[in-house]
Amino acid sequence: MSSPLPSSGRPESGATYAQAGVDIAAGDALVDAIKPAAKKTDRPGTMGGLGGFGALFDLKAAGFRDPVLVSSTDGVGTKLMLAIETGQHETVGIDLVAMCVNDLVVQGAEPLFFLDYFATGRLAVPDAAKVVSGIAEGCRLSGCALVGGETAEMPGMYAAGHYDLAGFSVGAAERGDLLPRNVQPGDAIIGLSSSGVHSNGFSLVRAIVQRAGLGWNDPCPYAPGLTLGEALMTPTRLYVRQLLALHRAGLVKAAAHITGGGLPGNLPRVLPRGTVASLDQGSWPVPPVFDWLREAGTVDADEMLRVFNCGVGMAVVVSNLSSATALLSEMGEEAFLIGRIEAATTPDAEPSLRLAPRSAFDAPAG
Repeated sequence: MSSPLPSSGRPESGATYAQAGVDIAAGDALVDAIKPAAKKTDRPGTMGGLGGFGALFDLKAAGFRDPVLVSSTDGVGTKLMLAIETGQHETVGIDLVAMCVNDLVVQGAEPLFFLDYFATGRLAVPDAAKVVSGIAEGCRLSGCALVGGETAEMPGMYAAGHYDLAGFSVGAAERGDLLPRNVQPGDAIIGLSSSGVHSNGFSLVRAIVQRAGLGWNDPCPYAPGLTLGEALMTPTRLYVRQLLALHRAGLVKAAAHITGGGLPGNLPRVLPRGTVASLDQGSWPVPPVFDWLREAGTVDADEMLRVFNCGVGMAVVVSNLSSATALLSEMGEEAFLIGRIEAATTPDAEPSLRLAPRSAFDAPAG
């Protein structure tokens, strides 16, 4: 039979959780620090606040009649190492949200709520608060509520000053509005510009920077006035507002978030059998970071396209090119006609992507 726990007090020499490396008070302080930022993300359907054992969301209050839930989870890859090594923690949370909600909206879903997982060896409240504030800002810009998360302090699991991030997002679409749908030969493919590398390929980026003998605090070779670290920490673009506007106007047939795998690895995922995405690689502006990475790392152009977005963060198959580009222009978004859907040589062929012979790097720098 086990002994009962003492009602009060403990020996002076007794072990404590804090002595083992876990500071419960620091965790409570972080929750208090981020509550105002999380509150700003409230939207119709949000129920309760931070601190419960689970987050509640009311789909009826959000305006859905016959919803299908769509979920996504992701991280930010080794871009996190750059945030840690530069001490720039303010925007990596935006990257985290973008990597999740951009995957929801391409399926026709409106992002509803978001949860994060932050793990570290020893919790540094100021840095963690910056990270979570960035998450809240990404949620606010996406119309998505930050409803909760988990902060895990695990001594011995991480090097000093290091942390890990994961994000989880849930969206919803009316049953009849899911994407992709009815893609066919003749449809136009438009590209929405990326802000740079976004959050994929940073293992290669870091290797190229090391090969070039540069440090994060050195002047950026392609962005005057910024350090290399500042330029590379430019956050992933959020495409929720633009895609939802196109979708609600009935103009989207399919969309692909261009992440790891680039255009060749992502665009065919949303196409039906018997179709080919035929792209003119010189039809969109390529941000100068990609020219620099290609030259500094002597990276083959095909490898660049397989690893990076190369200037196209979102590819969208539209039913009416002029209406789609006009709507985006009204929103301040410039879109580029980058290709068209064509019929494959056989009707049952797997969807694929065909690239024009000239390099995307022949396009003007954006």
